Amino acid sequence: MKAGRKAPQVVITGVGVVSPVGIGNERFWSNLVSGRSGISPLRSFSADSFPCKLAAEIHDFDPLEHVYEKKFLKVMSRDIQLGVSAASLAMKDAAIRSGQISPERLGVEFGSGHISFTPDELAEAARDFADPSEREGYTRWGEDGLGKIAPLWMLRQLPNMPACHVAIENDARGPNNTITSADSSMILALQESVRCIQRDSADVMIVGACSSNIHPVDIARISLYDNLSSQSDPESACRPFDRDRDGTIVGEGSAVFVVERYSHAVARGAEIYCEVLGVGSGCDGRGYENGSGGRGLTNAMNAAMKRAGISTSEVGHINAHGKSTRRDDYVEAKAYHNTFGVDAEKIPVTALKSYFGNFEAGSGAVELAGSVLALKHGVLPATLNYKHPDPNCRLNVVREPERLKTSVAMSVNRTTMGQSAAAILRAV
Repeated sequence: MKAGRKAPQVVITGVGVVSPVGIGNERFWSNLVSGRSGISPLRSFSADSFPCKLAAEIHDFDPLEHVYEKKFLKVMSRDIQLGVSAASLAMKDAAIRSGQISPERLGVEFGSGHISFTPDELAEAARDFADPSEREGYTRWGEDGLGKIAPLWMLRQLPNMPACHVAIENDARGPNNTITSADSSMILALQESVRCIQRDSADVMIVGACSSNIHPVDIARISLYDNLSSQSDPESACRPFDRDRDGTIVGEGSAVFVVERYSHAVARGAEIYCEVLGVGSGCDGRGYENGSGGRGLTNAMNAAMKRAGISTSEVGHINAHGKSTRRDDYVEAKAYHNTFGVDAEKIPVTALKSYFGNFEAGSGAVELAGSVLALKHGVLPATLNYKHPDPNCRLNVVREPERLKTSVAMSVNRTTMGQSAAAILRAV
């Protein structure tokens, strides 16, 4: 810590990543700075009927390598497996041994969202009642139909289950909460974890988010309300802030952080990645409807900087939401101009969805991991596929990895409906 600087209050001491770009911090970071994309032709199932044939999948993931309570795997969806595995990696990275922290002082804050299931899971139970004219069938539901559904089937779909399983794995008996706010969930979970520590409800919080859109129902659903890229070349499909962008790419993944009281981290001799200076949130409100979207992101960034006690000139770089859709990127860029003024065209901006697409809560977490590791290594990863700057965005999008000039980073996320969050981090 630099002389004269106020001692941090809340710091990050562990990071765990399970992503299409790599599993584990070293592989994830190495592939980021090398410009290796995790987007490729969809392999998990046939994409013939979908307008988008690409996805960011994790092909080398084996939950047996990371999940301690293996008996629970049967009631974990893929989303949950990703989150629990990333949490295990984060705790190992933080060098926290079992029993080292009082369970009552260890909490969990997790972001998650819609967890899909295959219709086949309920097909047998529903088959007898397919004909609505056969009223007798409904009277037999409890006896014949319900009994054909696995008793623990629902536990695979509930969005609060990642936080539950992470708590069970790590015997965390402190505060436990789930944030379901799509793309903004990760930073909002970070915000609440900081509050838990500041109000002395915990010394250590396991904080993260997870999600997977690699599912035929999810892809069909997203195709109806969002813009997925129609490109066939993975190397040019997801291109945030580029003039020729035509949509995002579905993906999957998780990142988890060990967030800790600074004095507690120092007392146990922990290695510290960075300080959480401030977190802010906001929403567009009616601005979503009248076309003036982005006000929520502006409010979130201003709130985060106010809590951090810094000015706009002190922000060294921005880890953008960068969804790669025409409207979302434009609204995001406008928010930067509203917040930073003329400096919006000078601050280095990177958009990591160009590596792994968008998977809502989980992608926000993996992006935040990119910010934390960038501060550790002093390097800002480039944005892939940025070839033709969009004159309607006017941002300093980083095309090649570059050395960081300051120790302060801002990471932001925003949902299509305008729910926004921003976090300010500083290297210690």
